Amino acid sequence: MAARLSRAFYKQSTLAVARGLLGQRLVHIQRINGRERRIAGLITETEAYCGQEDLACHARAGRTKRTDVMFGPPGVAYVYFTYGNHWMLNIVTEAEGTPHAVLIRAVQPLEGLELIARRRKGRPAPLWTNGPGKLAQAFGITGKHNYLSLTDPKAIIFIERGPAVADRDVRTGPRVGLGATPEPWLSKPWRYMTNLPMANLSLADMPINKEERT
Repeated sequence: MAARLSRAFYKQSTLAVARGLLGQRLVHIQRINGRERRIAGLITETEAYCGQEDLACHARAGRTKRTDVMFGPPGVAYVYFTYGNHWMLNIVTEAEGTPHAVLIRAVQPLEGLELIARRRKGRPAPLWTNGPGKLAQAFGITGKHNYLSLTDPKAIIFIERGPAVADRDVRTGPRVGLGATPEPWLSKPWRYMTNLPMANLSLADMPINKEERT
């Protein structure tokens, strides 16, 4: 298995983490029907949220029951519910006490494809994990994973080192769904995307084996 990203990686500046996560491999180890299953995908899109001064960041309201996790150590999952329907996976960044985080917006599925397909039933493969709520559903990530340390050796959700993404394959732009957030925060180019193509997968193309079945 590839090496997992360490706490030192997440302690970097939030913008560096958001850029550096592109091409890394998000992994969730789950026990289903008594057997461990591994779901994984390459991270293709992130957004940076940079402290209390960032008026698009939840931490703008200070330390609350919801944002408490953001003030903790780097490399911890901040998972929240939004729009009454979706869970969102974020990772706390920078030094403890500074409420920064990176939202994982999209991944390219690599492992656990049959399980992902069932969880995203009726959707074509390119739409399985091309949004933060979609990938949380596909990966089985919920509020029970809030405060989970991704750097704990026994962590069931973590990020492994993946292929490097060249600067020529990275685009930036404004963050999504910020509503009435004022400028300059509304237009900050703190959304990072790669040009890695989403796999054109279908169930007919998938390698099906006993380990992929439940």
